[in-house]
Amino acid sequence: MRIALPQSRRALMLVAVLAVLALLLAFVAVRSGPLAPVKVTVARIEERAIAPALFGIGTVEARYTHRIGPTAPGRIASLAVDVGDRVEAGQVLALIDPVDLDQRIAAASGSAGRSAALEQAAASQVTDASARLALARSEATRGEQLFRGGWLTRAALDQRRQALAGAEAALAAAQANRSAAVQDRGRTAAERAALQEQKANLRLVAPKAGLVVRRLAEPGTTVVAGQAVIEVVDPVELWINARFDQTRAGGITAGLPARVVLRSRIDTPMRGSVLRVEPVADAVTEEVLAKVTFDTGAGLPPIGELAEVTIALPARGRTLAVPNAAIHRIGSDVGVWTLRDGDLEFVALKLGVEDPSGWVQVLDGLAKGDQVILHSDRPLTASSRITVVDKLP
Repeated sequence: MRIALPQSRRALMLVAVLAVLALLLAFVAVRSGPLAPVKVTVARIEERAIAPALFGIGTVEARYTHRIGPTAPGRIASLAVDVGDRVEAGQVLALIDPVDLDQRIAAASGSAGRSAALEQAAASQVTDASARLALARSEATRGEQLFRGGWLTRAALDQRRQALAGAEAALAAAQANRSAAVQDRGRTAAERAALQEQKANLRLVAPKAGLVVRRLAEPGTTVVAGQAVIEVVDPVELWINARFDQTRAGGITAGLPARVVLRSRIDTPMRGSVLRVEPVADAVTEEVLAKVTFDTGAGLPPIGELAEVTIALPARGRTLAVPNAAIHRIGSDVGVWTLRDGDLEFVALKLGVEDPSGWVQVLDGLAKGDQVILHSDRPLTASSRITVVDKLP
């Protein structure tokens, strides 16, 4: 026979069980749940020597690229080289069909002959006009003498003077015709020379020894003046177009040594140096651009390969430094979480250079011996409860 418990006793037992469960949940939440203290590791600010280095990413590029094409429109008749071929200076790379260029040269040659004949005819006209002028001048002089002696009338004298003026005008016209003929012959000769030069430029030759990296058109393709057909580079003259963060690029100058790690040769770094720092930075990515050359020309990488560049900046003396793992950005401020009298505080810093081992120079904001939060298992806020541990799992 079952004995029923009083209603009030059952209610008390239920409340007791719920209270125990609530305490258990609160204990779990405080010790290991979202309300648990954030586990952190700390580090002390110390003075140390900083050997700063600047890290950047770049691609291997040819220092000089020759884009070779015709100076007149035409159709590609033949290509003598392919991608990967090495060429010598003056070697014929391609031939362009001149289309109607030969006919234009022939027409210019005919025009030059016609201009020469016109010049010769004009010279003959000048000779004839000079002779007529001499005769008219002699007749006019004799007429003056006869008129003074009373042997010639005024009308006859005026006729001789008019004949002299006409002869002078005829000579001037003949000389002008000869000058025009000379200029026309020079013009037609220049046109023919220009057409011949255009035809010579339809033989595409290598300006210097190098490597063919691109073939931009195939035989039978019609190209316009100035269109590139073949690209040639000097494989020995390569550099890296490297990009560096503007906030860390202070002090980078030409001549600084560089360590280059190519993606295809991770285990064999190469030595290089900064050739120049570009005067125009990238305003979109906020990066400084620099050209880094290789110290040796042996075994250079293919063009376009990705490279990691580390530039050794001038060393600093002993200075305050903080591990870069402790640095955070909150809004527009860059700083660290510090532990002062057991309370968390975010301190904005003025930072300097960074060395390859991860230490960053502190110019302002911290003092020697200050404790900063190095790592935390959750993001921190000013109201976070923390517990300091030696190592995070």
